[in-house]
Amino acid sequence: MNHVMTTDSDPFAELQPAPRLAPVDPRLDKDAPLYDDIRLLGRLLGEVVAEQAGEPVYELVERTRRRALAARRDGDTAAAAALATELDGLDIADALHLIRAFSWFSLLANLAEDHHHSRRSRFHRGRTTGARPGTIDHALDRLAAAGVEPTAIIAALEGLAVSPVLTAHPTEVGRKTVLDTARRIARLLDERDNGAVGDPAEWEAAVRLQVLVLWQTAILRLSKLRVQDEIAEALRYYDLTLFAEIPRMQRDIERRVAARLGDAAPGELPPLVRMGSWIGGDRDGNPFVTSVVSAGAARSHARIALAHHLEAVWKLGEELSMSDRLVTPTSDLIALAEAANDPSPFRVDEPYRRALRGMHARLVATAETVLGENPGPPTAINGAAAYARPDELIADLRTIEASLEAHGATTLAAARVVPVRRTVESFGFHLCALDMRQNSAVHERILAELLDTAKVTEAYRMLDEPARRAVLLAELDSPRLLVSPYVQYSEGLRDELEQFEQAGMAQVLFGPEALPHYVISKCTSVSDVLTVAVLAKEANLIGPDGPRFDIVPLFETIEDLQGAAATMRALFELPIYRRWIDSARGGWQEVMLGYSDSNKDGGYLASSWALFRAEEELVAVAAEFGVRLRLFHGRGGTVGRGGGPSYDAIAAQPPGAVAGQLRLTEQGEVISARYADPDIARRTLETLVAATLEATVTPHPAPVAADRELLDELAAISFDAYRHLVYGTDGFAEFFRAITPISEIARLNIGSRPAARTASGRIEDLRAIPWVFSWSQSRLMLPGWYGAGTAFEQWCGDDPTRVDRLREVHEHWPFFRTVISNMAMVLAKTDLSIAARYASMAGQEYGEIYDRIAAEHARAVHWATTLTGGDLLADNPPLARSIRNRFPYLDPLNHLQVTLLRRWRAGDTDERTQRAILLTLNGLATGLRNSG
Repeated sequence: MNHVMTTDSDPFAELQPAPRLAPVDPRLDKDAPLYDDIRLLGRLLGEVVAEQAGEPVYELVERTRRRALAARRDGDTAAAAALATELDGLDIADALHLIRAFSWFSLLANLAEDHHHSRRSRFHRGRTTGARPGTIDHALDRLAAAGVEPTAIIAALEGLAVSPVLTAHPTEVGRKTVLDTARRIARLLDERDNGAVGDPAEWEAAVRLQVLVLWQTAILRLSKLRVQDEIAEALRYYDLTLFAEIPRMQRDIERRVAARLGDAAPGELPPLVRMGSWIGGDRDGNPFVTSVVSAGAARSHARIALAHHLEAVWKLGEELSMSDRLVTPTSDLIALAEAANDPSPFRVDEPYRRALRGMHARLVATAETVLGENPGPPTAINGAAAYARPDELIADLRTIEASLEAHGATTLAAARVVPVRRTVESFGFHLCALDMRQNSAVHERILAELLDTAKVTEAYRMLDEPARRAVLLAELDSPRLLVSPYVQYSEGLRDELEQFEQAGMAQVLFGPEALPHYVISKCTSVSDVLTVAVLAKEANLIGPDGPRFDIVPLFETIEDLQGAAATMRALFELPIYRRWIDSARGGWQEVMLGYSDSNKDGGYLASSWALFRAEEELVAVAAEFGVRLRLFHGRGGTVGRGGGPSYDAIAAQPPGAVAGQLRLTEQGEVISARYADPDIARRTLETLVAATLEATVTPHPAPVAADRELLDELAAISFDAYRHLVYGTDGFAEFFRAITPISEIARLNIGSRPAARTASGRIEDLRAIPWVFSWSQSRLMLPGWYGAGTAFEQWCGDDPTRVDRLREVHEHWPFFRTVISNMAMVLAKTDLSIAARYASMAGQEYGEIYDRIAAEHARAVHWATTLTGGDLLADNPPLARSIRNRFPYLDPLNHLQVTLLRRWRAGDTDERTQRAILLTLNGLATGLRNSG
């Protein structure tokens, strides 16, 4: 029997289900290869289901699929009723089979879409007809069209620095085992596209084998992730893509700049991308991130970097076999070879190999010095001196390059040595910058304990802000320490101070780049910043020029964002703080903006505008004081947490907000979506660089006063509507917990961090990520749109000229256009027919709350389509295609989740019922491609 479980409606009717085994010609039908891939993977999954679970299960899956398709695409009410009846009556064994089948299909569909994106990207890179937005060619085209001089472009590129910061995610659902299997399938699809398939039957059997591996692999983890597991999960992306793609992208950009700018172009640029991480350093609300864990994270980073460099240098030594009987190396190369003291008689006439073996021995000594081990190939050279800094290794690699070039081997140097050097330049010995983060309330508590025990003041927490500043400045000016070896402090205080001490040790071992930032969550005042400085002083982390790391205030709530500029102004006015910026930080001040909590605090529209205004005001304050501002964007994967297309988001920043420097968080499923595949990783990184370059050199004009006033009014109305629902409606917290699987999410073994900061049950204490995750599961997506519809409706009233005014602003203002586009994207993923099933779990007493939400959704859809002039996804055809392809396969998962939640909450606490619920959470997150 030919088992087919895939899309089979109108757009695909003319396509043959047989897999293509010849190279793709995308000019014929650009999406035909995608549909072929979906058909192939669906058919193979169907075969595996029938073989492994039996024909009855396969028939159940097929029957469910066909009914879901008919109900979703054709509006077939009879099919919808039949689907509901059968799913409601399923026994748990069949439900588990069905959930697994649709979950695996969602993953395979994701894989096919990602592969198709890579395919299209390769196709466009080979074309000469117009560069695509998000590429460096497009950026250079735009700058040239704007009349920007080459010198200005070069200056911007030489100062440009982009840092994606990988961040642990409390709702990350993907297992490494599953992602590794998916990568093997992707590689097989690559082989087919590249014409590298010999026997078509053997190729298809290889794909089927990996589908079988998936089916026999558990989707869920047996135990909750530890922080150490999250660190290891993130580190695998370096070997998967980052070690290769960051230097490759750098070289490609340099070539393209040289091709455009000619003699004016520099030969090489400083590293454009440097990675960062919070995993193992982010202690805010995560009791499992201890000082020992943070030290282990920095060590793990260094181990990965050094292991990579050791292997690369070793391979160079194997390859560069030139004999000095045939070539004439430079004197510097000969000196490097002689300094190696290589004892091998077989390399006497091979100076490059001797030099590289000596360099490898020095790297081994470096690893043994900082790690106490050698994570790479062993060395036969004893007594080599460790490299003190990566710059020393880079200098030796440049010596190799220069010598090769001197005797006509320039192409060899460029192909083999330069990539190794550029990798060392990008990753150093530390791999990435590990940020430390803690909540200001924790700092306040432990500082109060220190001041109390030192008899400085017994009521620090009762002091007003000016009095606190006075105490803190006095402590920073005093040579004595607050900590005494004769006092028994609380465990919390000891652990926090140990965190600072471990940071200092990591900087000594791995370099200051290893832990360069300390982020203060919930920062609201100057005293919050000075408190961290005092604690750093206690750990000997302040020198004559100031702290040995950037102190980064994080402004998160709407109120905090509104006061951010005033806080920074007050800091810049302090002579001691300004001296730190100028002396220790090179004139730079980093400020982090919280997208997640501001959205949860005030809703999507109010949050978006508060962030924009905060950026403008911070830019103005920094300029006033002559400080260079770097903004750190705490964005998540979903629109409700600042997500959306990166290119549009960067382009829509206010003037001066980018200024060549950009840091942003990459979280959870976003990391795997963007950095697991080489082509997608390359495109992601290039987009960040290109958008940063454009926004730096030719930022959009500042909005006019009338536009600001308009957004002020809209944001205020939206804020009130959102706050009235979420924080001002009796019973809303109970309604939220009833209609979403928030309680069940806490049982899913996904992230190390608790879902809530406290056990209070209040919405205020729930973390923003599981808040968004829960609304996504119930298909309401409320954080991405609630309040906006009311704002537009109330502001316009019955006045058509005001509607025209909104359309005009949407047309000319990139910020507002991006806000509406992202909101429309969320609305397109929202489904009230499914959400109503979840709402039915809340009981009739909460009906009024759901009716308000449904009415607001209707308003939001109306205004999104009114402003864009048509379909919600008119500007996003790939997402429209994706939704059409996958949503029919998500509907059964939502239906089963509601059915299972009812059983569980009614007392059916069988382990298989719980497992089935958790599987639906995973499957839906996979299919929706965002979990928080």
